Amino acid sequence: MEERIVKRKNLVSPLVRENLNVALKSIKSNRLRSLLTIAIIAVGIMSLVGILTATEALKREVFSSFEKFGTTTFTISPNYYSIEGGTRSRVRNARAITYGQARSFKENYPLDASVSIYTVVNSNATIKHEGTSTNPTVRVIAADENYLKFRNTGIAQGRGISENDLSCAAFVCVVGNGVVNSLFRGSGSPIGKMISLQGVKFEVIGVMNQVGSAFGGSADDQVIIPTTSARAYFMGENTSFNIGVSPGNFTAGADYQGEAEQLMRSVRRLSPIDETDFRINNSEAMLSEMTEIMGIITAVSAVIGLITLLGAAVGLMNIMLVSVKERTREIGTRKALGASAKTIKAQFLYESVVISQIGCAVGVVLGMAAGNLVAVAMSASFLIPWKWIFSAMAVCLFVGVASGYLPAERASRLDPIEALRYE
Repeated sequence: MEERIVKRKNLVSPLVRENLNVALKSIKSNRLRSLLTIAIIAVGIMSLVGILTATEALKREVFSSFEKFGTTTFTISPNYYSIEGGTRSRVRNARAITYGQARSFKENYPLDASVSIYTVVNSNATIKHEGTSTNPTVRVIAADENYLKFRNTGIAQGRGISENDLSCAAFVCVVGNGVVNSLFRGSGSPIGKMISLQGVKFEVIGVMNQVGSAFGGSADDQVIIPTTSARAYFMGENTSFNIGVSPGNFTAGADYQGEAEQLMRSVRRLSPIDETDFRINNSEAMLSEMTEIMGIITAVSAVIGLITLLGAAVGLMNIMLVSVKERTREIGTRKALGASAKTIKAQFLYESVVISQIGCAVGVVLGMAAGNLVAVAMSASFLIPWKWIFSAMAVCLFVGVASGYLPAERASRLDPIEALRYE
């Protein structure tokens, strides 16, 4: 066992150990200056790792949310404006997608697909049950029997909205797990119980599977009611609807979006020369757009962190130059005792690298903590960004070498005679 310990010690050369000891002693003897420099580096790394950790966590949640929809699903929604040549102009014949148009599309879509009609009734509603109110507020969605299938969301308890509920304009609803926790915690199953939305009573017939976060908010804080009931009490004739299409048995070569566009143009009575006044968005295109946005955020975050590190590099170089000046006699003594210029240079480089790596370690820990706190606050999962941690270590190593090289070179060129005379 003792032989193994000796062998491990011998893996590090005596010269390296000596240089590390000299670097640590120098840092301890100038604690205030060293701590200030470490703090500056730590702040730069913390901002870099923190922002990128939060961004990566949110990116993972966004990708996970889009994966649930699948790459073949798409949505048809109103498009009131077009952008041509950078100019935003009104689209001819642009108007809301009415319920009648949506129904016509659903009944006449020729391909094998599940078509859903839905719209947001209230994105900031308060739901009540026996004196208890939801907090935070809830999104109320008017939808048909195919909405949960389109969103790829299952039922944990009870059932979903049926065609019979739609035809009878039944006052029933399906709630998310967040609503259940807010209104029915400790009171048993919510199935069959009544909730109140703007004074209108709805019976809970189903509870959706827990979905989790989506785009920084909770997708579990939702209430789904039949479109027919919503139209009777909460909507006007000009309310706009969205159409969700989820292909059934996907057929290679079938142009699902092309058929949808052709049918929708016919439903909206557009002539061949009229510009399309609706939008078709698929999850793959939206995912690509979100990836581009996340990439921009990541780049901006990296630039902010690197600017902070640039200031830290200047401060570190300044400290090392002052250290060379203060230790001139020490350098002269070492050279007089036989230390080479290479050894002197290595000692100062080691000191600069040690300071930068200590600052890096502190910054990584603080950055991970800050980034994950932001991610958790936005309902994203905990993340250890190994890529950015190793990138931060590499950047700090470069900063340490770059900042220490000039002072180390100056120290190595000192004449020992003149250095010993320095007061």
